[in-house]
Parts: sequence; structure tokens; C-alpha cells
Amino acid sequence: MSPTLVRGRRALPVAAALALLTAAALTTSTPSARGEESLATSSPTGPMELPAEWMTAQRLSDGSTNLSAAKYAKARGEANRLAARTRSVYRPLADGDWRFFGPGNIGGRVVDIAVDPQVTDQIFIAAASGGIWRSADAGATFAPAWPDGGTQSMGAVAMTTDGVLFAGTGEAQPGGGSITFGGDGVYRSRDRGRTWQRVGLENSHAIARFAIDPGDQDRIFAAAAGNLFVPGGERGVYLSEDGGDTWRQALAPPNATTGATEVVIDPRNPNRVYAAMWDHLREPHQRTYGGPGSSLWRSDDGGRNWQRMTNGLPTDADQGRWGLALAPSDPDRLYAYVGTALGPFRAFYRSDDGGDTWTQTPVNANQASQSTFSWWFGKLFVDPADANHVFLTGVNLRRSTDGARSFGNVGGVHADQHVLRWDPKVPGRAYLGNDGGFYRSDDNGVGGWVKSTYEPYTQFYTVDVAETDPVLKVGGAQDNGCNRGYSGVGGPWNAIGCGDGLQVIIHPENPNIVFGCSQYGSCYRSENAGAAPRQSIGPGQTTSDRRNWLTPLQFDPSDPNVMYYAGNVVNRSTDNGRTWTAISPDLTGGGPNDPSGYPWGTITTIAAAPTDGDKLYVGTDDGRLWWTDDLGGTWNRVDPAQLPGTWVTRVAVHPSDANIAYATFSAFRSGSDRAHVMMTRDGGRTWTDIGRGLPDAPVNSVVPTSDGLLLVGTDVGVFVSAWNGGEWASLGAELPAAAVMYLRYHEPTRQLTAATFGRGVHDLTVPRCPAASTRLPLRDPGAGVVGVLASCRAA
Repeated sequence: MSPTLVRGRRALPVAAALALLTAAALTTSTPSARGEESLATSSPTGPMELPAEWMTAQRLSDGSTNLSAAKYAKARGEANRLAARTRSVYRPLADGDWRFFGPGNIGGRVVDIAVDPQVTDQIFIAAASGGIWRSADAGATFAPAWPDGGTQSMGAVAMTTDGVLFAGTGEAQPGGGSITFGGDGVYRSRDRGRTWQRVGLENSHAIARFAIDPGDQDRIFAAAAGNLFVPGGERGVYLSEDGGDTWRQALAPPNATTGATEVVIDPRNPNRVYAAMWDHLREPHQRTYGGPGSSLWRSDDGGRNWQRMTNGLPTDADQGRWGLALAPSDPDRLYAYVGTALGPFRAFYRSDDGGDTWTQTPVNANQASQSTFSWWFGKLFVDPADANHVFLTGVNLRRSTDGARSFGNVGGVHADQHVLRWDPKVPGRAYLGNDGGFYRSDDNGVGGWVKSTYEPYTQFYTVDVAETDPVLKVGGAQDNGCNRGYSGVGGPWNAIGCGDGLQVIIHPENPNIVFGCSQYGSCYRSENAGAAPRQSIGPGQTTSDRRNWLTPLQFDPSDPNVMYYAGNVVNRSTDNGRTWTAISPDLTGGGPNDPSGYPWGTITTIAAAPTDGDKLYVGTDDGRLWWTDDLGGTWNRVDPAQLPGTWVTRVAVHPSDANIAYATFSAFRSGSDRAHVMMTRDGGRTWTDIGRGLPDAPVNSVVPTSDGLLLVGTDVGVFVSAWNGGEWASLGAELPAAAVMYLRYHEPTRQLTAATFGRGVHDLTVPRCPAASTRLPLRDPGAGVVGVLASCRAA
């Protein structure tokens, strides 16, 4: 039986609550990634040329060849069962609600838009990893139209003329440095997003687009892109003729790695249907984003038979992702563009006879604004009232008024365009979705773009809170820079530089001193709460040959003037980040193993002991752990046989004992003995696995509290145990099912802050378990649960 999703707190069927992560990452950067300006002060633009797939690389660091949907389904099921047990046995830990802190005004990637044909000013959007949202004020503000516990990854949204809403889960834009998430099928809502029912295509992985027959609203096409890692599955164009109750494959893909990314119905002749197919596969050290299956197709009998369009179009294998659009005012007018298999723009085409013949137009790569990643866009849109008025998605929004013979830039919006829709009820009104969120133009898309004022679906990498006041927060966001939230709960956040925002931290004693980092360790120091003037920190001021996408930058908790920055070498500052000195050799296994892939051989995390300024712990992307007792005079490597060998996501030191530390790891156990959380009680010499009982999913963050609790953030939620591990419990309720990338705990107020990848920043007051105290025998591996979680048992 298909699951039904309802917004609001309640237990969801496991299958309905999957946040399946099975697609590769996307990378975004600034113009400076292409050598144009300083990363520390630039504005967000588009993806990097190289596939520096940071989030994907972590999750494949166990040697896996794909991010299996089954692994995430299993982990989500384990998380749901752990939450149910917590509600039953440790009720105080489950009762607290996570509270959305913000931001509401930054936004995040919007991949599709549906305009309500009946209700004025009402629209629905699909956020890439943030669910479905509804606006009743023409996009000025948005409210949830999707359950927090359902898969948050979206690829498409559409609405029939009688108000039935369809959501296609799973994002169809694979990429580079962050990540895209897979989905679990098509969902339908008959009450405008209050409740949802899954209605099929569970194995499609990603739905790229819907097309609804204007004359028969029960006739719906879906473009299924397929699993980026695994050939086969439900790919191609699917058709439902009963309003979504059942689906059949209308157009099979040419090969097992090809999926559909576009489907278009001729409004004058609904028996004529067009489709774009894309041949793409992601392997651990290679991506193939084009091939012989990439092609354009047409059916003249309602989708029963199809013919590949080739007259004037390329037929070789060097074809990447196609963009395809039809002019509503002249359905014989078609536009298409294609990239190469490697990613750069290749050519633009036009047909004036319904696809019988095609002519290449003089559009070049500069006009197209595709950079080297045309696969990240793949969409075209035509003004419903003017067949010559065409919009091309790219890093910039491009516009043609001469039938695609030439294109010019449309300014005033964030970079990386994904969807453009017109409101048929309001002449001249257009809506735009891109990596920065949602925009509206009442000037037919020509200009006058106004950004939404409330769109709470930002994809965060990190978060920090001020020790002096936990209401003051900063965070780093995917393609939305470094941001400052100093205005309280629900208040506006301000952009404070960076390209992609990665590590952002606040001085422990002075919240006006803020450090922000773009990708690959291009950081700054500001004494104006992140605003200019800024002092650069990075390759020119520190020593390292390689730097991680998220280069660690941390304060020494025993002295706020001491800081650490690490590439493949640890750098230390004693003057609050103004000058730096290297204090280690290369602590990794060497340089990149794939020059065109993720640059392996970097330090991913560093932690100094709060009680001993000479004690440091360091973790790397190639699974190494190190410690020093003499501030880098001697570095000691942990015996590899003790460790899982996967990416070390975070290390943390016990607040009152420098010899006790914790390390967390990405990737999956998948039946092996690999650990997700490890602990040392002897200063780093020996490590034990204390993560058994956690869901088998990447652990991204770890925090030990002063009163005996251990908090971890994972791809499938936040969990709590005792210092020594043992039994684990779920922590809190109402946290959306988006990956938790970073945790920050404010000891004086017990406020725990979580940065999610797609649903912004959330806070929770950690309950105090009465018996939890530092009197527990920490060196006894059998101690911990008794007297800590036991004191949080339900009455």
C-alpha cells in the first residue's frame, strides 16, 4: 500500500520518511575559482570546473562504488526505530522540539515551480533538499507544503488545472562539491500540499520534470532521470492516464545509463510529445556526463511510439545534457541546446517545423553562460506570448529577443538558474528559481527581479554561535556564502562574503571578530562581525600543499588568541589569526590520486584540548588520526589497524580530560566492523568503537558536554549517548529529515544548534539528566549508560 504523508508531528511509515542520498555532489564557487577575484570577498556564482566532490567523496571513502538508496533506506529505518524507543524509554530526551532559528531571507536551490491555476498569487516550489513550499503572496514568503519527516530531496513539482499537486522526489542535477539527494518516487496531493500519497516510480531515483495534457488532466508524463551511480531502474519517460494512480513506461532509454530530463506536450496537439534523454554515470573516480544515449525524441501518437530527432542535430556520442523547450504561442517552434560529454556548452538549435528539421543558431559558449558544467542547468523557457522571447539557464540568466540568434544577460539575480515560469493569471509576471532561491519579475522577466523575503530552505555546511550570546550565529552555506544571523530567532541574516560558505567562526570573547572561509581554505578575518575590512587568510599566509574543500579553522578553547588552520599541514597562530606558523609535517598519505577528481590528502578536522594547550588531535580525509602532546614537537599516528580507514569528519576533546577524545567517520559500515564513532581514553594511543547502536549512516559532528552526554549529528538525525557510548537515543522532535552537517553546543545555556543541508539552522535545549555528572568512571569502557541516559527514563 502506498504511504500517505501528512504535515505535522506524527509517526511516518519508514518508506515515506526516507531521505535517500544516492546522487553525486554539486560544487559551487565564485569567479575567483576561475582566477578572477579573491574568494574571501566575492559573491556566490556557480559550480567549480573540477569535480571536487567533497560530500560524495566522504560517503564513498569506504571503497563503495555507489551511494546506495538501500543503505539510506536502512539507516532511516534504524533512525525511526531509535526515535520510537526513545519516546518509549527515554521520554525526556524525545520531548523537546527543535526550533527553527533561521535564516528566512537567504534561500537555497529552487529546482521547479508550479503556478496554481485557480488561486490568485499562489505558487508551489520544489527546493533541492528542502521539500515542497507554498506561497500565497506571489512568492514574497513561503510556508511548508511537505512533511518534515518525508524525503526532502526534490526534482519537480506540477499542478493540474483542477488543483491536484504532484511532487517528483530526487534531484536530477548531479554535480561536484556539495551533494544532491535521491528520492523515492512520485507523490500526489489532492488538498494543495496538506497531505500526500506516494503513487509510484519508487525506483526512479530522480524526477526531472512533469508534463500535464492541457485537455486531459488525468494524462501526465514524468521524466525519470534514474540513479546516477547504478544503471537500470525506472528510467525514461513514464505516462499515467488515470491521474497518477498507475504509470507505464512510454519511452524506454537507449541504454541502461540514460534517463529522461525533459518532457514537453504540444498544447495544440497533445498527441505530439517531446523528450530529452541524458546518458550519465558517476563512478568513484570518474564521471561520464554524456554519451550515445543523450538525444531528443518525438512521439506523434500520444507516447506510444517515438522517433529520435536527428535531421540537423548531432548524432555522435559527444553529447551531454540537452535543454528543450516549445513556444506555447507557436508550438511548431522548438529550441534546444546541448553540452559536450565533458560539460562545456556545445551548440544551440532551433526548429520551425515541430522538430522535422533543425538549424544550428550562432549562439556561442560565452552567450550561453554554461561554463564547463552545462549538465548543471539543462533547461530552456519560452515566453508564452512571444515565440522569439527565449530564456536560457546557465550561471547567469540569458535572454534572447530574436528567436535564439543571440543572447544577452539578465541581471539582478543570484547565479545558477534552474527554472522559469509565467503566471497566466497576471500578464507579464514571471517566477525564477536558482541556487539563491526564488525571484519574481513583473516585467516579463526582462528585469525588476525581486527576491523572496522568507524562504527557509538554506543548505548549510557549518554553524557557529557566540559564547557571549548564543542568539548570535554565523554559518557557511552552499553557493550562498558566509552568513551572519545576529538579529535573533526569525531575524534577517546578512551575507558576509565568501563564495560557497564553509567554516565560519566567532571569537569566543568578542563577537565582532568573525572568521569566514570559502572553499579550499580561502578565509578572512574581520573585526566588523564579518563585514569589510577583511584580512585574508589562506594559501598566501599559511603553509600547505593541499587544502580540503572545508578547510578546518578553529580556536584553541584554552586561549582565544591561539588558532589552528590546516591544509595537509597544521598551522598555528598566536595573535588571533593575523600571522601563522606551520607546526607539523604533511599528516596525510600524499597528494591527489585523481588529478581531475577530489584532491585527496588533506586534513579535515583539528581539535585542541580545553585543559591542555599542548594537546592536539587531527583527522584526515584518508582516514588517519594523529595526536601531539607537545604542540607539534612530536606527532604520533594512531595505528591504522584500530581505525575504520574512512574519512574523519570531526574530532572533539573531552571538556575536562585532555586524554579523552572522540572521532567521527563518514561512509557506511554496511555489515562490516567499521566504526562511526570512536573514543580514546589514553591520549590517542588506543581507540575503541562506541558507536554501535547508531543508524548506519555517516556521522558528521560530535560534541561531549560537561555533564556526561555525547551528542552526534548524522545524515539521518541527531543522537545522544553517554561519554563512554553504550546505548544511543534520538534527541528531540520536529527536526526535518535533512542531513545534519554540523553541531554547536553552548554549554552555559545547554543550547544545541544544528546546521542542516536544506532546512536551515535549528536549536534545541538539551535536557539535563539528573544523574549525569563528571563522576562517571570514564576510563571504564563498561560505564556510561547507567546513571546518565538511565536518569532520563520516562516516568
